[in-house]
Amino acid sequence: MFNKKIYLFLQQKYLKVKIAIYSRITGNEPDPVVKSLMEQLEKSEIETYVHEDFLESLRPCLNHKNEYKTFTKDTDLKDKVDYFLSIGGDGTMLDTLQFVRDSGIPVLGINTGRLGFLASVSRENVCMAIESLEKGHFSIDKRGLLRLETNIDLFGEVNYGLNDLTIHKMETSSMMNIHTYLNGEYLNTYWADGLIIATPTGSTGYSLSCGGPIMMPQSENFAITPIAPHNLNVRPIVVSDKSVITLEIEGRSQYFMASLDSRSERIESTVQLAIRKESFYINLIRLSNENFLKTLREKLNWGKDSRN
Repeated sequence: MFNKKIYLFLQQKYLKVKIAIYSRITGNEPDPVVKSLMEQLEKSEIETYVHEDFLESLRPCLNHKNEYKTFTKDTDLKDKVDYFLSIGGDGTMLDTLQFVRDSGIPVLGINTGRLGFLASVSRENVCMAIESLEKGHFSIDKRGLLRLETNIDLFGEVNYGLNDLTIHKMETSSMMNIHTYLNGEYLNTYWADGLIIATPTGSTGYSLSCGGPIMMPQSENFAITPIAPHNLNVRPIVVSDKSVITLEIEGRSQYFMASLDSRSERIESTVQLAIRKESFYINLIRLSNENFLKTLREKLNWGKDSRN
């Protein structure tokens, strides 16, 4: 029978941890937190894979005696690394989907941005986070994804998102008519600037700013939230993620914008859109001192009394 404690002990004592690192390219001097991270990885003798473009920007702060393996796509990492580190903000975390895909590689976000709701490790705790990975002092949050199916090749092989799908108008003057169906049954026509279909993970993002509900990460639902609806009696609705949501778009403009997490494509109104739950999950690493409710209180000031 598999014993996690024995496995972690053997991993720590005999097996070398392998970590992949990704960050968006800024063109500036490497962030000091990156230097601290690389020094900690070298000290711990951790085999490190670095995204090829990111590695070039790191050259000034690296020990040239060390050789780093590189990756550019998901197949460079599958069955080769134990953990994936994202350095940046929540947008950088969303980028990691194209590299981990359905491999199950756990992802940990180091926050060098502002809010850092998904990228939860602060600059001060980078070394502690690496030690936690080595010792196995963490847990895994399995996060559901949504999948977009269309009658054209819109987002290629990465046609899924961790946060949300957003349909938005491109013109500044005219609203959209978005006819929405659940499992083929008519739900509503949204007269609005757009529509957001959010996962529980994405419920604290764009959907929340448009008045959508917060959902617990493990709740098996989607939130449908209109953007600036013109029919004012329409409110956000929560539906089961076992539902298939289909959208038909009308408007004065021929083109609209479809955004899947941080990726956007222009689409014609004739495009058929169907949203369903993806068949696999993304594994997010949660350190021992973190939980969703604590993040709500600290990052979003949930329940904070401003009078104090």
